[in-house]
Amino acid sequence: MFKVSCLNPIAKCGTDLLGDNYAMTENVNEADAILVRSAAMHDMELAPNTVAVARAGAGVNNIPLDKFAEQGVVVFNTPGANANGVKELVIAAMLYGSRDIMGAAQWCQDNTADENIAKSAEKAKKAFAGKEIKGKKLGVIGLGAIGAMIANAAVSLGMEVYGYDPYVSVEAAWKISRDVKHITNVNDIYTDCDIITIHVPLLDSTKGMVDAEAISKMKDGVMFLNFARDILVDEAAMVKAAEEGHVGKYITDFPNPTVVGKKNVIVTPHIGASTEESEDNCAIMAVKQIREFIENGNVINSVNYPRCDAGLCQYESRVTVCHKNIPNMLTQFTGLFAKLSLNVPEMVSKSRGDFAYTIIDIDGKADQSMVDEISKIDGVLRVRIVK
Repeated sequence: MFKVSCLNPIAKCGTDLLGDNYAMTENVNEADAILVRSAAMHDMELAPNTVAVARAGAGVNNIPLDKFAEQGVVVFNTPGANANGVKELVIAAMLYGSRDIMGAAQWCQDNTADENIAKSAEKAKKAFAGKEIKGKKLGVIGLGAIGAMIANAAVSLGMEVYGYDPYVSVEAAWKISRDVKHITNVNDIYTDCDIITIHVPLLDSTKGMVDAEAISKMKDGVMFLNFARDILVDEAAMVKAAEEGHVGKYITDFPNPTVVGKKNVIVTPHIGASTEESEDNCAIMAVKQIREFIENGNVINSVNYPRCDAGLCQYESRVTVCHKNIPNMLTQFTGLFAKLSLNVPEMVSKSRGDFAYTIIDIDGKADQSMVDEISKIDGVLRVRIVK
């Protein structure tokens, strides 16, 4: 029986998929796996038996990835599960930013006592004349799951779409409309586009990438949308440009003292993925990944270990090893099994940065003594018998 603990509420449609071999526990110290959304885990010390953490969402800034990798704890996320929810909100933001829908609705709210509001509205509506997004140039920075969906939707809305992503995967590229123009220099997005939306992961290389210099290159009156991470943007510089009118609208989903209540800035309370469908999709994907890892040892969508998939085990036993990405590891593994007179018909090993993961199928019965011998190898972080 495997035990799973939830640090945040996780949609029941996900946890219902755990099956009879799993039990939910509120005691995180007895959990084999942890499901989490936004709970901060940086100060947490995991129990020795915890082998996996699954984030029901894409961002993992609340999880100490390297710390857990050193402990042989595989961390998963759910890329793309909430992509449609974010896409729809970004498209809505382009519309309400272009048409001042929020200002118009607020005018009606403020004039509820006016018995002649219909007549008054005919005079007032001039203040809310906006622009259509059809025919406008949209720049999409980051063509992952969300960025690609936005780019395709914008093409369907009649926009001229430019996409920038030097690291776009082949899988993502196949999903992008041929009408999206691929840009190799992000500065061309800044200088040419009427509307810009950013959808890149938060990394050391992307933190603050939209700085004062980038903002200065943008067209006067540009609309900039940030539904990815607030600190991708130098928001002090962005607010200054918005107040001065160089940026027509800055629309962000991340409220903080720098942006709330500022001129030409529209802020929503981090609702990009706050749809029932997104929460369900994230929960389902997170649970499926936990099950695949615990039951078969396969690593799908990990953010601190490499993707490593050996399918279903066709042999008597399967052992998995989390280890450092250093020379001679595989030779030591196979040498140990040879010493034990055990055949290794299948082995898959992948690396990612400083860490690696190996799946070993053997013709023979795996036992604790075998785990102890593998664990003695320098650089091994965790050994687990899957079958």
